[in-house]
Amino acid sequence: MKILKILEGLNDKQRAAVSAPRSNLLVLAGAGSGKTRILVHRIAWLLLIDKCLPSSILAVTFTNKAVTEIRNRVDKLVNLSKDKMWIGTFHSLAHRILRIHHIEANLPKNFQILDNEDQLRFIKSLIKNMNFDEKKWSANKAMWYINNKKDEGLRPKNVSNNFIEKNWLHIYKEYQEACDRIGLVDFAEIILRSYELWLNRPDILGYYQNRFNNILVDEFQDTNCIQYEWTRILAGNKGKVIIVGDDDQSIYGWRGAKVKNIQKFLTDYPKTEIIRLEQNYRSTNKILQTANTLIANNSIRMGKKLWTNRTDGAPVSIYKAINELDEANFVTNCIKKLQKERNKFLDCAILYRSNAQSRILEDALLYKKIPYRIYGGMKFFERKEIKDVIAYLRIINNKNDDIAFERIINTPQRGIGERTVSIIREFAQKEKLTLWNSTNNLIKSKLLTKRVTASLEYFIKLITNLIKKTIGLPLYIQTDIVIKDSGLWSMYEQEIGKSYDRIENLKELVNATQQFNCKDNNLTPLQEFLSYSVLEEDKNQLDDTWKNNNVVQLMTIHAAKGLEFSEVFIVGMEEGMLPSRMSMYENIKLEEERRLTYVGITRAMFKLTLTYATTRRLYGKEINCQPSRFIKELPFNCIEKIYSYKNK
Repeated sequence: MKILKILEGLNDKQRAAVSAPRSNLLVLAGAGSGKTRILVHRIAWLLLIDKCLPSSILAVTFTNKAVTEIRNRVDKLVNLSKDKMWIGTFHSLAHRILRIHHIEANLPKNFQILDNEDQLRFIKSLIKNMNFDEKKWSANKAMWYINNKKDEGLRPKNVSNNFIEKNWLHIYKEYQEACDRIGLVDFAEIILRSYELWLNRPDILGYYQNRFNNILVDEFQDTNCIQYEWTRILAGNKGKVIIVGDDDQSIYGWRGAKVKNIQKFLTDYPKTEIIRLEQNYRSTNKILQTANTLIANNSIRMGKKLWTNRTDGAPVSIYKAINELDEANFVTNCIKKLQKERNKFLDCAILYRSNAQSRILEDALLYKKIPYRIYGGMKFFERKEIKDVIAYLRIINNKNDDIAFERIINTPQRGIGERTVSIIREFAQKEKLTLWNSTNNLIKSKLLTKRVTASLEYFIKLITNLIKKTIGLPLYIQTDIVIKDSGLWSMYEQEIGKSYDRIENLKELVNATQQFNCKDNNLTPLQEFLSYSVLEEDKNQLDDTWKNNNVVQLMTIHAAKGLEFSEVFIVGMEEGMLPSRMSMYENIKLEEERRLTYVGITRAMFKLTLTYATTRRLYGKEINCQPSRFIKELPFNCIEKIYSYKNK
């Protein structure tokens, strides 16, 4: 009965993947083929049929939304305690290991995670202190360099000190020393340091290798170098690894993902069984034929062909617009027609290569009074008022957190200007101190004016009192006290224009801390919440609530990965747009652009429309455009060309 329950509703290939012997396995799962279902049912099979302990299972995926979905679906399928099973993102699992072994990893117990914005601010401050030309040695480029090296598993000492990289390497070295001094880790550091922990401590590695002998990794085509090595060292020679991925949907090369990691896995584990999931449950036959024909032009792929039992469906429409205004007008007219037929805008998406393309579309939607939502807006924990409160909480947790210190030392304003902060920063760098200790030393030194000294004394006293006042209290009360006593509530209450939204968000933060469910006994509730606020990186992930909103969805193709819509419009199908100008002359990058187009096409369930313009205004100039080479690669029997809206 258990076997029937687990295999119920699966096709032959899915059943083979779920019930495969406990050995290394690659599930090459095409778009819309039900890969999440495979992961869930495979975990159930391991628990109920193979009688594996929940504590022996580690499952890795790339978003918190996927983690929650897998957990909930396993709970419905398996009536066993699964508390000891580890399911999470690479970052959340590696972070958990660092918290347990912070001493061995040379980290303070209250180490803090830097989000991307704080990392950029920190690097910018560092470059300024190093007296580098900030235009030539920009913080954005330095951040990319540092994260890229960490994703490759490289410390400054491992990078060749050539003339071209000399200054970037110097910035990397100074940045890492500063982070280590004050107990900060960035996203890339979390995985690299946990990997190094295993390398340097075979006893700790041995514990996790013996424990987790059933490893499942989702979206394997999106793994970078260090994530691959992290998985490989954990598996060792005894672990049984199932990787699920689709080389045709590898679209994150620009952030370090290696599509070749799938082939590398097969080389490192030569006896790996391969199962291809090619039956698609999402799209019509013509949409799938279009996708298959396009992606067949790529040379770096393992090969598979999507198919479906569904009908042929409508042909893929291609519209040749005069310019971007005509393109936007055509798309919105089509949507208006849909609305008249169905009396709703629901389940319709407009996809584009770059966010910059959305403005013209927004104007057209507004003009025609079509409600829309741009996916990818600001996340809750990225809002200014929330980050201000979080910074105060971080200082309470760790007075040596320089990033939090700089953010709140004059927020709300208390007469501490940039010049004073620069003095504190320079003194800290000279004496190798944290900003907190630097400030205290400067106060004692009598080197500053009485007014500035008084302001700094007030700030130090404020933080000291907050630490004393909040110690041992429930998290939500700590948060409420910080909001009120810091002066943030009063400051935002008086702000013109955004006061209501700011205050509502502060209230929501208190609610969030009250509802927060602590799971880690090794951390205080405050420490766990601070980590949660950073690691919840997909808070703006499009969830099921959008289905209740009668609006058109606008998003980049990258953002649309993993989603599906009844009707999809892909705009800007031109040379220089899709494929992007930066990728047109390098085959590896060009193939990724083709995969990106493939991902866009396979979002559509019933109807797909592609549009391109013959002229487009870019950077203030009108340029002539050529249709994307990808349009020319589509099968003639699956497309229809639309020359005006009236003919549609």
